Amino acid sequence: MEVFSGRPRSPEHHPPTGRPREGRAFLLHPRSAAGQVFLLQVVIVLLLVVAAVVGMVLQAAGDALQRGRRESVIAAQSFANAPGTAAALRARDPSAVLQPRAEAARKRAGVDFVIVMSTTGIRYTYPYPREIGKKFVGTIGPALEGRTVVEQAGGPPLPAGKGTDVQAVVPVTDARGKVVGLVSAGLTVRNVAALWMPQLPIIVGSGAVALALATAGTTLVSRRLRRHTHGLSPVELAQLYEHHDAVLHAVREGVLITGADGRLLLANDEATRLLGLPEHVQGRPVRGLGLPEPLMRLLSSPEEVTDEVYRAGNRLLAVNKRPTYPRAGRGGSVVTLRDTTELAAVSGRAEVARERLDLLYEAGVGIGTTLDVGRTAQELAEVAAPQFADLVTVDLLDAVLRGWEPTAEGWRHLRRAAIGGAQRMVPVYPLDEVITFSARSPQMRALREGRGVLEADLRQAHGWREQDPERARAALERGLRSLVTVPLRARSVALGVVNFYRAVDSPAFDPEDLAFAEELAVRAAVAIDNARRFTREHAMAVTLQRSLLPRGQPEQDALEVAWRYLPAESGVGGDWFDVIPLPGARVALVMGDVVGRGLHAAATMGRLRTAVHNFAVLDLPVDEVLGNLDDLVVRMDDEEHTGDATEDHEGEGVTGATCLYAVYDPVVGACTMARAGHPEPVVVRPDGTVTCAGVPASAPLGLGGYPFETAELSLPEGSQLVLYTDGLVEDRGQDIDVGLERLRRALEGSGNRAPEETCQAVVDSLKPSHSSDDIALLTARTRTFPPSRVAEWDVPPDPALVPSARARCRETLRTWGLEETGFATELIVSELVTNAIRYGSPPVAVRLLRGRCLTCEVSDGSSTSPRLRRAATTDEGGRGLFLVAQFAQRWGTRYTTRGKVIWAEQALPGDSSAAPLLAPVDFLLEQFDDPGM
Repeated sequence: MEVFSGRPRSPEHHPPTGRPREGRAFLLHPRSAAGQVFLLQVVIVLLLVVAAVVGMVLQAAGDALQRGRRESVIAAQSFANAPGTAAALRARDPSAVLQPRAEAARKRAGVDFVIVMSTTGIRYTYPYPREIGKKFVGTIGPALEGRTVVEQAGGPPLPAGKGTDVQAVVPVTDARGKVVGLVSAGLTVRNVAALWMPQLPIIVGSGAVALALATAGTTLVSRRLRRHTHGLSPVELAQLYEHHDAVLHAVREGVLITGADGRLLLANDEATRLLGLPEHVQGRPVRGLGLPEPLMRLLSSPEEVTDEVYRAGNRLLAVNKRPTYPRAGRGGSVVTLRDTTELAAVSGRAEVARERLDLLYEAGVGIGTTLDVGRTAQELAEVAAPQFADLVTVDLLDAVLRGWEPTAEGWRHLRRAAIGGAQRMVPVYPLDEVITFSARSPQMRALREGRGVLEADLRQAHGWREQDPERARAALERGLRSLVTVPLRARSVALGVVNFYRAVDSPAFDPEDLAFAEELAVRAAVAIDNARRFTREHAMAVTLQRSLLPRGQPEQDALEVAWRYLPAESGVGGDWFDVIPLPGARVALVMGDVVGRGLHAAATMGRLRTAVHNFAVLDLPVDEVLGNLDDLVVRMDDEEHTGDATEDHEGEGVTGATCLYAVYDPVVGACTMARAGHPEPVVVRPDGTVTCAGVPASAPLGLGGYPFETAELSLPEGSQLVLYTDGLVEDRGQDIDVGLERLRRALEGSGNRAPEETCQAVVDSLKPSHSSDDIALLTARTRTFPPSRVAEWDVPPDPALVPSARARCRETLRTWGLEETGFATELIVSELVTNAIRYGSPPVAVRLLRGRCLTCEVSDGSSTSPRLRRAATTDEGGRGLFLVAQFAQRWGTRYTTRGKVIWAEQALPGDSSAAPLLAPVDFLLEQFDDPGM
């Protein structure tokens, strides 16, 4: 059975006119006692209302159920016993006869349905005709036996709505008492449940009246409590008392409260201590406390007192007095006592502490502004003098000044790193002097013990005086009085000592000064150690990078070269350059820049420079050199991101670089260049004209898969090629276009300058005052080979003409005055030409170049490269390149667009740098001597 009930909304309670809503909200706050009592009353009233409603609902539901059962039985029996009902059931169409009657009876009886059905439960009537002919929902077994059935059941929809209904089923009998049909009548619970609704407002209204009375009573009681407690809750009253008692007895000021009758009502602990009062003085007359007469008169009189000083024993007390109830006129007063003797001492200590805190703050800001060890030591001396000491000296180990790791072996010899204060008045060791301290000196004691040493009176400091008796005597005569020496320690390692001196005009150092000096030294030591470590790392990085850069100019005839390398102030980067001599009097110029800074960038630069050297030795084209470098950088990038490789690296994920690679051939006066993300080189013509080289820009190294474009530039003799890194023309405050324009102006008119002068002029014009990036600059002035030093001719592909090539070679060497090298050169030419004719393809050509060395080149149209091997004694051939390698200083192969060139270099007569060669006859005898023959 479903029971539908509703609760009427209680009327809203508005505050009375003229009374602020906030006042009531405060009075009935849930945290107040009145509010909690009011909430309890509300809960009780609501529980009573709910209980009454529930009881009424249950009672009404029971009464409605009994009424429904009764009315359902009466309606069903009345229709079943009505005349003509049994006869209608025997008619051919019972529904046509009974449906109108059943609906009329339902409306007259006030029930929800009257259903006539057959003995099998098929309905003949129903309020909705569509339900006629369907099975009756309910129990019909007892009714078929002649009994009446009353039950609660659900069925098809009814006019009263859906829900459980109370229905009665009675039999319809004929004249012989035989059951010929059944009649069911009933009411839905939804209709009968409305019987209790009229009583609900009475209950709810009673509850509302009870709530209103509870609210009014609680409000009145709460207001009365507020007047007596000044608006404080019990918890606040307890807290107020606890706080009052704690403050009263903890404050460093005496408090006395006297009544109108002259009795002492209260004395806190400080007042008891200052006045020497006995215990349990509350309630006693003031004149019976045994106080000095001036104080007794003060406490007994009603006059007010402000900051008057009274003596109590050996104390000077500042006294203030005010009435307790100045408006009520009830008498009594409050007296406060303050000990001015202790306050002066405390104020002095507080002032000293404040000054030292200010000095520590100044030290934190002023020490370590730079990463220079000497400057940091000087900042310590300047901060401490004259605020803390009249004279301050800082002595550091040589290893610390150089950035090395300090050791105990260097303690005896310290270098004076900084002096601050009255150094002109007191004779001290000058700056940068090495001081050898004695074992009994305060400095050595401080270093050994790892703590500060105090010498309050230097006249009694025997260890300090024996260090340098003459200097100590002069210092004492000048007024030096006291010393505190503290070791500078960082990471449990001593870096040196700092010495604080005071003259006779200042108070001598005490233990508190020693503690402060140690605190100051700890802060300064951290800054000095940071500067030392930076100095070490910076020196290591600069040393590494400079060791990886060219240390001198290589011997070559093609270019006159000068360079500059300027590391950044905050550390080195990965800028590098190189000049690499190549076969055929050619020279390769390299300028590169690795992304990142520090040791890792420098190491990466070294790897790339070594790789460029290797690729240059292979004599690869410029674009292939950059392509191989690109592959190398990609592999390095993969290594950096594999495993934990990047965790310990400075500049994680380096692997990006720019590079410019150029090869200059002085024989033809041409330069072939390619650049990978690098700034374009600048060309200064002999007439002083400044132009860009016009090298196409390609992707930086490390991207992988991008081609590199080349450009060939014809350079007249005396032209200058200027290569540089971006640090020269670009920084945070200057765009690269502005830098390039400044570079162009600096190079104007440099056609007649030497490369050294050009480099210096560019650096003077463009070097920033504070460089944040490395700067690398390379200037090369071109030279050309005179035709008189070049001999070149073609050789027909006929082995019988090899002697004519040797003869031509001999004639050329005679013209150059190099007859001493004739035998070796003819042998080299003969072997190389023979190999070219036999194993290569036409055209075959020979070229001799006379420069710092004699170069012999044989070219042919084949791309196959010969290889050196050791022939067996039974082999008829295979000794040609072996002979060439023995007579030449260097030899190799380079490929051209038309084939290859086999070259060999020989030292000229009188060249002391050339390695000694075996005499030709002795050499041949060594090679062909067979002990078995």
